[in-house]
Amino acid sequence: MKMHLAKTALKNISRHKVRSILSGTAIGISAMAIVALFSLIQGMSDDMAYNLKTYYTGEVRVKHVDYEINERYNPMHLTVDWESVNDALEQDESVDTYVPRITFPSIFYGSNYGAVGVGADFAREAEFQDLEGSLKAGRLPENGKNEMMMGATLARDLKLKLGDKVTVMSTTAARGTNAITLEIVGLFAFPVGSLNSKYFWVPLDRTQYFLRMEGSVQEVLIKLKEGVASKAAAPLIKEAVEARAGVEMDIRSWEELSTTYGMLKMAQMVYNFVAMFFFLLGSTVIINTTMMVIFERMREIGTLGALGMHGKELIRLFFLEGTFISMIGSAFGVAIGVALTLWLSKTGIDYTDAMSGMDFEMSSIVYPQLSVGRTAFVYFYSVIIASAATFIPSRHAAKIEPVEALRYV
Repeated sequence: MKMHLAKTALKNISRHKVRSILSGTAIGISAMAIVALFSLIQGMSDDMAYNLKTYYTGEVRVKHVDYEINERYNPMHLTVDWESVNDALEQDESVDTYVPRITFPSIFYGSNYGAVGVGADFAREAEFQDLEGSLKAGRLPENGKNEMMMGATLARDLKLKLGDKVTVMSTTAARGTNAITLEIVGLFAFPVGSLNSKYFWVPLDRTQYFLRMEGSVQEVLIKLKEGVASKAAAPLIKEAVEARAGVEMDIRSWEELSTTYGMLKMAQMVYNFVAMFFFLLGSTVIINTTMMVIFERMREIGTLGALGMHGKELIRLFFLEGTFISMIGSAFGVAIGVALTLWLSKTGIDYTDAMSGMDFEMSSIVYPQLSVGRTAFVYFYSVIIASAATFIPSRHAAKIEPVEALRYV
């Protein structure tokens, strides 16, 4: 009997092609939109996580315990002892690589143009990130030399080029003012637009000399070995570093430090509800179409009832019709969504103009990432929701008396 109902359901679908296509299209569009949306959010999430861990916080960040409270006052004197932190991290088996950095606000002499400098150990940075790959022209600065590499956008805005010399002024750790003249030896193009338009990088030893921070750094960014959870590792690293340094420090995981990433993860939950709304919206078309089918097939329903098809069997028949339509519609929708995502994962979505002037941790070009698990979830979820939507009109059909249906004209 189940095979008979399935064949009857397929026949009914093929007999009413326009209505079937309409219902399937509604579900397909919903499935396609949600696959694309989930892929975009996944791409944004992965991109932001990479940028945070590479350019801003590392997986775990070491900083002076009072720095964040006083950050608005540019507290260059609130530093950490690089030697003691280095000694502790060298002994930690959970740590893969780490880099010392000094980030300082500055002004270019003669233009009063504000920018942000980063003092870095370029030998260590090469293990931490692909700096060579980010170079657009020139080379990396060398330790011991008054050299810098500058964001390509910043150089363009200042009308500077390779070989030009720039005098940088900033506040020192002693709360005084100092200046240093640096030669531009490299131009970089990081994926984050704000890094290219506001930042320049200088050798760590020259930065320490310039800012009167010999032996100290502002922060240490840590990347952990694969499989090590940053939230679990941070307290252990904190204990080891503080024991070695003898002072309290602010050592936290990147998830705890970034409110923007937390908001993005929260947005993912919101989009799950948006997905449900889309599917329910698509399901209303199936409900409406099935109701229309019921009224148009009243005599057929009466005949089926007279031949002995009971209410439950009628419900199964309409349920099977809705299930087959949603399976086909969802399959086409998911397939189109996957194809669109795969194409965009190569070409990317350019947010350069939209993010112009914004200091945001997301790259200017975002590449959506397809998740097999979420894509499968979208397919089965859309089929289940759309199939369940047929119960409302199906129950109505099951309650119709055969005699009453046969009289229907």
